[in-house]
Amino acid sequence: MIKRPRHAVRLLSLLRRFPVVGLLGARQVGKTTLARIVAQRWRPAHWFDLEQDAARARLSDPGHVLGGLRGLVVLDEVQAVPGLFRALRVLADRRPLPARFLVLGSASRDLLRQSAETLAGRIAYHELPGLALDEVGAGAAGRLWLRGGFPRSLLAPTEARSVEWRREFITTYVERDLPKLGIAIPGVTIRRFWTMLAHYHGQIWNSSEFARTFGVADTTVRNYLDVLAATFAIRQLPAWHENLGKRQVRAPKIYMADSGILHGLLGIHTADGLENHPKAGASWEGFALDQVIQRTAALPEECAFWATHAGAELDLLIMRGQRRLGFEFKRTDAPVPTRSMHVAMADLKLESLTVVHAGTSAYPMAKGIRAVPLARLARGLPEGLRAT
Repeated sequence: MIKRPRHAVRLLSLLRRFPVVGLLGARQVGKTTLARIVAQRWRPAHWFDLEQDAARARLSDPGHVLGGLRGLVVLDEVQAVPGLFRALRVLADRRPLPARFLVLGSASRDLLRQSAETLAGRIAYHELPGLALDEVGAGAAGRLWLRGGFPRSLLAPTEARSVEWRREFITTYVERDLPKLGIAIPGVTIRRFWTMLAHYHGQIWNSSEFARTFGVADTTVRNYLDVLAATFAIRQLPAWHENLGKRQVRAPKIYMADSGILHGLLGIHTADGLENHPKAGASWEGFALDQVIQRTAALPEECAFWATHAGAELDLLIMRGQRRLGFEFKRTDAPVPTRSMHVAMADLKLESLTVVHAGTSAYPMAKGIRAVPLARLARGLPEGLRAT
């Protein structure tokens, strides 16, 4: 078991400051395991798995049952009982506060909508991504890239078992998980759409092209995209634009949230198959981008990409307060500075630009621009290049 102390510390910090904390993330990403680690440090702890009929029956009168508990109360898969949020609002307003609530959810859309209506100012959120380099070590970087960050996929004893787990995960997601959330898109349609998105991994979203392929309206494919984003299957990286006197791209970039699931959708099963696949470069860049976002603890609203119609671009812009940090991702051993990098530095007024690459050496490339190997992220970003 990988204990993920960075996330445990964050959850414990939030629980000390908020009466309700929402732990969000894809199914099977490790939310329950992390919550059990946190519960061991917060006694007494009470657990309700809301996918079980018995747990839901116990909470037929949630105010009465939960109101008598002390310590930490964990509500797993809370979106299964959306009416709980009304009761949590009352319980969160008690003074003194006898219990804190940790609610686990596998779908951001339903959970956020319900909690936004009833728990504003009382709840804080933490999104749990897949496993990262600092959690598995630089020596496992190749396996992490190939298999992705879902613990059961990464830790499977053989490549075949990992492929099998991801295949079953994809099937279960489209055939069971989405219908249980009340999403009425046919499984064959959403799987075809998800697979098509995999081939566009790292590219700018073009709703018209997808709408033509599926023979539906632009708004319909946009709804498909939002469903996948709301259930942590994809990452939408918005385009940053400001008044620069240049025509700038406005549509988001689309990435698969997990490299292993990307490879499963593309039919890539081995390291050799990945190296020789035409999407290998885009896959590596998306993997590296995810590692930087995790290591900087950047929130979704702090992340964007930037591109102009003249060809200048920046793969990742992290904005935190007045700070602007730029990141480029190059699957090469020795990247060199480009005109696009200098344009991004000047136009966006970047504090720094870090070029994450596939080699082994870190070195300065130009004023404010530095090359850093991906493996270095297992130890964190160099001092002065962190967003925190």
